[in-house]
Amino acid sequence: MPNKKTLSLALTAALFALPMVSLAQDGAEEAAAEEESSIYSWNAAIATDYMFRGASQTDGEAALQLGADLNFDNGFYVGVWGSNVDFGEGSPDVELDTYIGWNHDLTERLNLDLMVNRYNYIGEADDYGAADYNEFIGALTLDEAYTFTLGYTNDVYALGETGMYFGLGGSWELPHAIGLDVAVGRSTFDEATGYEDYSDFSISFNKDFGPVNAAIGYYGTDADGDVNFGDAADNRFMLTLSIGG
Repeated sequence: MPNKKTLSLALTAALFALPMVSLAQDGAEEAAAEEESSIYSWNAAIATDYMFRGASQTDGEAALQLGADLNFDNGFYVGVWGSNVDFGEGSPDVELDTYIGWNHDLTERLNLDLMVNRYNYIGEADDYGAADYNEFIGALTLDEAYTFTLGYTNDVYALGETGMYFGLGGSWELPHAIGLDVAVGRSTFDEATGYEDYSDFSISFNKDFGPVNAAIGYYGTDADGDVNFGDAADNRFMLTLSIGG
């Protein structure tokens, strides 16, 4: 995610700019340095849907998403991220992800990110059954543009069986400061889960408008995705407005 100026930083700079230009510059620089050295970051988004590996997690409805992270100098980080969800009658109302990870530049061109994520689901009916599960996710990124992702869980969808995810994505900056992101993925499951292995894809464009990033993307799966998730895997567009600091 591109770095964005926070509202408080912009307001501080504006207040100091009127009477004393030199003090305004010094204040803005100090504020920027403090923001850069902060171990805390946050993000918020509203979206027309919540897509996860090609399938809607909100039954095609809008999503409100909030997250926060602590990032340490040694590369370790911890965070939490949440969104409303809807998988049908009696399903959870909220997904709350809690994670811990380590991010490190292996070389000037190659970055490694290792993370353990806990998918926590809140608000399901008593007879809906357990839904929480853990997943290990590793990502290797070349030149900040090309990323290979591997996900592994021994309890996919809380079914007590193995699931894996293989993803390949690319990010490029186009003219007029427009970002382009393209990704394809493959999810595989133990036969005992009853799920078919399937592929997903996405293509999206994004641009910053002040502190807000606007993104529009097209998401979908192959026919086996439809077998697994029905209408939730239908190809669709999604608009997202996000902000962070």
